Amino acid sequence: MPVAAKTAEPIPLRAGAAPAVRLRGVGKMFGEFRALDGIDLDFPRGELTTLLGPSGCGKTTTLKIVAGLIEPTEGEVLVNGAPVTGPGPERAFVFQDFALLPWANVLRNVAFGLELRHVPKEEREAIARRNIAEVGLSGAEHKYPHELSGGMRQRVGLARALAVDAEILLMDEPFASVDEQNRRKFQEDLLRLLAHEKKTVIFVTHSIEEAVYISDQVAVLTRNPGRLSRVVRPAIDRSGHFDDLRRTPAYLDSVDEIWNELKGYLEGEEERAS
Repeated sequence: MPVAAKTAEPIPLRAGAAPAVRLRGVGKMFGEFRALDGIDLDFPRGELTTLLGPSGCGKTTTLKIVAGLIEPTEGEVLVNGAPVTGPGPERAFVFQDFALLPWANVLRNVAFGLELRHVPKEEREAIARRNIAEVGLSGAEHKYPHELSGGMRQRVGLARALAVDAEILLMDEPFASVDEQNRRKFQEDLLRLLAHEKKTVIFVTHSIEEAVYISDQVAVLTRNPGRLSRVVRPAIDRSGHFDDLRRTPAYLDSVDEIWNELKGYLEGEEERAS
C-alpha cells in the first residue's frame, strides 16, 4: 500500500487537466495583522481539497477569498483561468452556521438561489425537491428551520448549494455543529454524493481524521501568518465499503503524517513563546 505523497509545492495535475481554482502568491492583511502570506496552491478539478490547520491559520479567510467575499492584499485567485473579482455563479458557499432564511420553509430555502436568478417557480421548486431528496430530506419540504435539528439544517444548506448547480462548492466546517455519529454519516453521504456529482470541493475542517477520510488532497496550513506547510494526497482506495477506509494503512499513514507535521509546528510555537 503506497504511503501518501507529500510536498510543499503544488501537486502536478493529470495530463491536460487545468485546476478549477489556482492561488498564486495570495496574502491578506487585516490592518496591521497578516493573516495569509504567499499561498500557492492548485485545486484539481473534480476533486475534494481540504484546508486543514490550527485555529487562526487562515482557512476560512482563504475560502472567503476564493468565494470572492473578501479581496486578497497580494497575489491572485483564478477560477477556470479567470481572475476572481467577486462572487460568481460557478461557486456556492455552504456556511458553518447554515445561513438559512428563518421565515422560509425548506423548499423555499433550497430554491432561494434559483429565485434570485429569476428561475420560474415551477422549475425551481422541481429542482429544489430533487436536491432535497438527494440529501435525504424528502418529506421535510414544508418544515421551517426552527423545526429542524442541526444536522437537518446543514443538509438544507448543502441542498441549496447543489440546487444552483455550481461547479465549485466551498464548505466551511459544515459538520462542526453535529455529534460524532451524525458527522460520520454526513461524511459518508458527502462522499457518496460527490461520486456522481463530480463537483470541485474546497472544504475547511480542524479534524485531521475528517480531512484524510474525505479528501483527495489535504493542504496543511500553519499560522502567524497563515502559510502553506505541506500538501498531502492520501493514497486511499475508495472502491470498497466506507467503514473499511479508516482501517487502511494509507488512511492511518496519512493521519500520522499530518499529525506529526502539525505537532512539530505547535511544539515549535510553544518553544518560541516560552
